[in-house]
Amino acid sequence: MSPKQCFGTSHVPLSPAVRAGDFVYVSGQVPVGSDGMVVQGGIVEQTEQVLQNINAALALAGCTMDDVVKTTVWLEDARDFGTFNTVYARHFPKHPPARTTVESRLMIDIKIEVEAVAYRPL
Repeated sequence: MSPKQCFGTSHVPLSPAVRAGDFVYVSGQVPVGSDGMVVQGGIVEQTEQVLQNINAALALAGCTMDDVVKTTVWLEDARDFGTFNTVYARHFPKHPPARTTVESRLMIDIKIEVEAVAYRPL
């Protein structure tokens, strides 16, 4: 077996998920729906879409949100932090992963991007 497995495709040069041994790395997910368009709404709607996209990328590699051990979150506006936390907590109700959250300019006109690392032994 290859030391690295890539899952999914993208219109940019990245893999949505990559397995390296017992770890699965999910590329930064943005609030884009299945139609390829940024979802309408604010931080609530965009956070929901991003976390749904993470769940879908994890599934490609045979993982679930319960396998996530670390996330990194970029918020376009730190004032959205409290509302973001409320939505995020619903997706990780027990034993949430370690997390880093920063305010940052993002590559497209969105409010949030999240990447994840999952651990699921082969």
